[in-house]
Amino acid sequence: MSLLVTDYSWTQTDSTVYISVPLKGAKVGNVDVLSTDEYLKVHYPPYLFEAFLFEPVDDARSTAKVGNGVVVVRLPKRTNKVWEHLMITRNNKEKIKKVRERVLLQYQKKLQSESRSLEEKQHAEKKYALETIMKLEKEENYRIHRMKDTVREKATAELTEWQLKQKQKAEDAQLIFQCQRHDQNKLKVTPENQEDGCLVGQKVKVDPKYNNEAKSKNNQPDLPLPRLVGNIQVTFTPRVFPTALRESSLPEEEEWLKKQADVRRAVNADVVELKDLKEKERSLDWLKDKGDKCFVTGDYLGAVNVYNLAIKLNRKIPALYLNRAACHLKLRNLHKAIEDSSQALDLLTPPVAANAGARARASVRRGSAFCQLQLYAEGLQDYEAALTIDPHNEALQTDTQRIRAIIHATATNPETQ
Repeated sequence: MSLLVTDYSWTQTDSTVYISVPLKGAKVGNVDVLSTDEYLKVHYPPYLFEAFLFEPVDDARSTAKVGNGVVVVRLPKRTNKVWEHLMITRNNKEKIKKVRERVLLQYQKKLQSESRSLEEKQHAEKKYALETIMKLEKEENYRIHRMKDTVREKATAELTEWQLKQKQKAEDAQLIFQCQRHDQNKLKVTPENQEDGCLVGQKVKVDPKYNNEAKSKNNQPDLPLPRLVGNIQVTFTPRVFPTALRESSLPEEEEWLKKQADVRRAVNADVVELKDLKEKERSLDWLKDKGDKCFVTGDYLGAVNVYNLAIKLNRKIPALYLNRAACHLKLRNLHKAIEDSSQALDLLTPPVAANAGARARASVRRGSAFCQLQLYAEGLQDYEAALTIDPHNEALQTDTQRIRAIIHATATNPETQ
C-alpha cells in the first residue's frame, strides 16, 4: 500500500510549470519518475505522487532533477497561458480512467521504441567491432605473409650464393689437380726441381691465383654436415582474453576479471550459504522460532540474521518481514523498519479478516518508525489505518491522540519544529 504525497508545491510561468516533491528520506537511486503529456508520477516506496495535469505539456522537453531531498520537475507548456489548477479534479473518474489508459499505451510504445533503439545500437556496435577485428586480422595476416616472403627470399639468395661458391671451389680444385698430373707425367719430380707445385725448367702456364686459392682452401677446416631435421615443442601461457599479450593492457584485464569474479561470488553467495545449512536449519518453522527466541532474549542483531536467512528460503511470508521490522525498530534502523513493514503490507493482500491482526501490527510498526523520524503526518496515517482495523484498542487510541496533539502543536507554533 503506497502513501500519497500531499505536501508538494508548484509554481508556474506563462510557458513552464515547476513541481517540487519532497523525498522524505528516500534514497536517490530508488526514485522512479514517469512523465507524459497529460500525466506525472513520482514513486519512491512507500510514497507515491501522481498528477493528472490540467493542460497538456511538451513531454519531449520535460526534465526532472533529483537531489537535496527533493524532486524538481520542469514541464514546458504547449500553450502560453496561466493554469487555473495544477491537476484536474479526481471527481471526474471517467476522464481519469481515459487518461490512465492513454498514458499506459504511450508508455508501452515508448518502452518498445527504446528497446528497439537499444537493440539496433548494440547490433551496430557488434557489427563495427566485428569489422574492426576482421580488418586487424587481415592486416596482421598480410604483415606475417610479407615477413615470411622476405625471410624466404633472403634464405634463397644465401643458398644460391653458397651453391655458386661451392661450384667455383670444385672447378678450381679440378684445374689444379689436372695441372699437377700433367707435370708428373713429363718429369720426375724431386725436391730440388719442385717449386710451388711446378717443375723447374718446365714451362707450364698456371695462373698464380689458383695456387694461392688452393693453399688457402687446403688450410680451411672441413664444413660440418647439415643438421638433422627435428621438432621444437613450443608452449604458450593460457590466457582468458583472445588478444596477444603485447596488444593487451594487463592491469585493465586483471581489474575486469576481478570485477567479474566479485559479481559471480555475489550471485552465488546465497546458493553457497544455503548449501552449507544443515537439514533442520532449512526449515522455515525452525528458523522463525529461533529468531523469535533471539528477539525475546534481546539479541536483536542475531534475530535479524536468522530472519534474513529465512527470507532467502522463502520471500513470500509476511510474518518474517513483520518480525524483522520489529528488530530494526529496536536497533533504530528506522528506514529498514519502514521497508520491511511496507513489504509485509504488500504481501498481506487482499485484506481479509484472517490477516487483520498482522496488517494492524505492520501499520503500527511503520507508523512508529515514521514518528521516530519526526514524520508525524505519515505516522498518523498508519496509526489511523490500524485503528480502522482494531477500533477498540485503547493503546492505539492513546498513541493516535498523542500524534495528533504533536501535529497540532507544530502547526500552531512552528518554532517548536
